[in-house]
Amino acid sequence: MFARTNSMGLFGVNGFRVTVEADLSGGLPGFDVVGLPGSAVRESRDRVRAALKNCGFDYPVSRITINLAPADIRKEGSVYDLPLLIAILQATSQISFPLDDAAFIGELSLTGELRPIRGVLPMVIAARDSGLKRVFLPKDNAAEGAVVDGIDVYPIESVPALTAHLSGAFPIAPATYTPPPATEDRRQPDFAEVMGQQAARRAMEVAAAGDHNLLLIGPPGSGKSMLAKRLPSILPDMTAEEALEATKIHSIAGTLSGGVGLLKDRPFRAPHHNISTAGLTGGGTVPHPGEVSLAHHGVLFLDELPEFSRTAMESLRQPLEDEVVTISRVQASLTYPCSFMLVAAMNPCPCGFFGHPTKPCTCSPKAASSYLSRISGPLLDRIDIHIEVPPVDFDKLNAAEKAESSAEIRARVNKARAIQQKRFAGTDIISNAHIPAGMLKEYCVLSDGASAMLKIAFDKMGLSARAYDRLLKLARTIADLDESDIIDRKHIGEALQYRSLDRKYWER
Repeated sequence: MFARTNSMGLFGVNGFRVTVEADLSGGLPGFDVVGLPGSAVRESRDRVRAALKNCGFDYPVSRITINLAPADIRKEGSVYDLPLLIAILQATSQISFPLDDAAFIGELSLTGELRPIRGVLPMVIAARDSGLKRVFLPKDNAAEGAVVDGIDVYPIESVPALTAHLSGAFPIAPATYTPPPATEDRRQPDFAEVMGQQAARRAMEVAAAGDHNLLLIGPPGSGKSMLAKRLPSILPDMTAEEALEATKIHSIAGTLSGGVGLLKDRPFRAPHHNISTAGLTGGGTVPHPGEVSLAHHGVLFLDELPEFSRTAMESLRQPLEDEVVTISRVQASLTYPCSFMLVAAMNPCPCGFFGHPTKPCTCSPKAASSYLSRISGPLLDRIDIHIEVPPVDFDKLNAAEKAESSAEIRARVNKARAIQQKRFAGTDIISNAHIPAGMLKEYCVLSDGASAMLKIAFDKMGLSARAYDRLLKLARTIADLDESDIIDRKHIGEALQYRSLDRKYWER
């Protein structure tokens, strides 16, 4: 007896169609799964056996062979529990329904209930693109799958509920996606709570407007982390395409909250400094996206930057440049997108009080130099904005007047982003920070005075070619905030100020 049904698998951030074939033959009873199954897939046979019996179905006393095709791609996870069970029910003629246009994904409990799985969104997208019309999946994943248009997604609680639906006894309605209200409260920390720090607030606004990387340097308690945690409140809303890409990665990683369809806010990831390189950039025995990919189209905040391991910090250099991470294994190489804004914070020395107006620095020159040298020149060169965050004095903390709110800053950021969207229409460029080097002359037109100033700065500061490119992109963003088509001297001047702190700290 033979039966065939459909399921889905994951390869990187994309899904692929899997054909589940079941063959029942004579001989000694057994249950074999072939087609490069992972350990969780091989364990499916025990869950399927118990679920069949506990749901009132007959478990065949036969030799059962399950093939997962294509057989040259490794299958991982518990997603194949449900299609294995359906294939066996078909092969034993316990159910007989037309299922050629349907896919089944889900983990089974021993009682036949369906448990949520990872990676539903990319799998449903792949199911639709492969021509399937229906997907049956766990109820807890229904909101996520319903985001995809052009395919019916059925939320299933248990195997008996599924068979009752297929027989027509108790039909289940397809899940529908309901977008969150446009007026929904963002519930994020607000810049109105930050007193003083005008220079740092301006730097955050420029970074948000152009998607630029940012380094905050200052003594303990000056507000570096407070500023960084408020950055998402001034970032523009994600486009539908950005939200879909970010949600796919969080779906694969299993970090989506129950009932969430698409992510509403840009991701903000703040890993602890003891994170491993694999945790930061991705990897593991069964490769999973790391923090840089989970921050895709959002912010990666690294507090106490020098405390991260040297290998972890250096592993950021390639993702910052290429915006993708490739994880190579013997059987395959997986690529995860990672277009993120890096925001880092650090003290100027081990004790934290170098340059403090009232507290003396107790670090020896050697200790301070060793502390700062943990951050390499190439990594520092990839950070567009270096801004000092000095301690706030009493008068500013005790001021009665309120600081500018996130909503006011965000309005200017959105206006600058709208200018960029119009400029880059018809291209893959999403913001100024992502302008390719070959297109800088087209998009970053300098006035004569700005060009002369930049030439003098390039020679005096000994800038690298990468730093030159990043200065132009930064100046382009400052000009956009100023609603200027041409980059002028004042725009170059402000951009240069954001690249000067490395001379104060790293060359002392």
